[in-house]
Amino acid sequence: MPLSIAVDSVKTVADSVQHSGGSDSGWILHHVMDEKVLNFDLVFTHITIPMPHWVIFGLDLTPTKHVFFMWIAAILVLTLFTIVSRSYKKSLVPRGMANFFEVFIIFVRDEIAKTTIGKGYEKFVPYLLTLFFFILFGNFLGLLPWSATFTSNIGVTASLAICSFFLIQIGGIMKNGFFGYFKGLIPHGIPPVLLVLMIPVEILGLFTKPFALCIRLFANMIAGHFVILALIGLIFFIGTEFIAIGAVPFAIFIYFLEILVALIQAYVFTILTSLFLGMAVHQEH
Repeated sequence: MPLSIAVDSVKTVADSVQHSGGSDSGWILHHVMDEKVLNFDLVFTHITIPMPHWVIFGLDLTPTKHVFFMWIAAILVLTLFTIVSRSYKKSLVPRGMANFFEVFIIFVRDEIAKTTIGKGYEKFVPYLLTLFFFILFGNFLGLLPWSATFTSNIGVTASLAICSFFLIQIGGIMKNGFFGYFKGLIPHGIPPVLLVLMIPVEILGLFTKPFALCIRLFANMIAGHFVILALIGLIFFIGTEFIAIGAVPFAIFIYFLEILVALIQAYVFTILTSLFLGMAVHQEH
């Protein structure tokens, strides 16, 4: 798999550099940005499949390649965990694939939700599990040849962060009441003269949390692709195959590092969401 990634990257870089005359580095952005076609750079040919053009009420709703792979990730999550849930109905002792995914499910439930939220964590576990596996599958899909990492799209990460933001606010309001929740944002015992300063700061803090979730996932997932493509691009920009002796092995090393990053970023996004939920539901007075 790493070799196929390297070959695919070499083919893409070679075609891009040849087209640009070796002077334009915009091919890196073209490779990671979203578009309304699916591109397959094969060894002897290049295949482009346009996405179906959808216009509804004057709005262009044509799916992009990132949307396409989001659909794949969503279908994988729904299909796999439907199979896993059915296996539990047949036997209390999971086997095979169910046993494999049970490790992750228990980890999210016990080590993330229960630890960071505390009492009443059970109602938030389904969302956290969905969030974790959707991001995880999206990260891993991006490591396959000819695919796309939709979690490197800031629009996708922002949408996930917005969903978490609303869940955090709803969870806090349901537990503490509307006025009690927003009153609890202000530290207890603060002098009245500082309220003018603290209220805007705390309101701003409500929005900086999802912003941090959004940027963290986006930046970490797009960075790996930039590094791999830049390393492979050195071969063509410098114009000697001897660079490949160091560039290709190091690019493969970064690819293996991306596997670890894919796991870590799914974990970080989920645990931070869970932590913010715990802070909203169990406010300190």
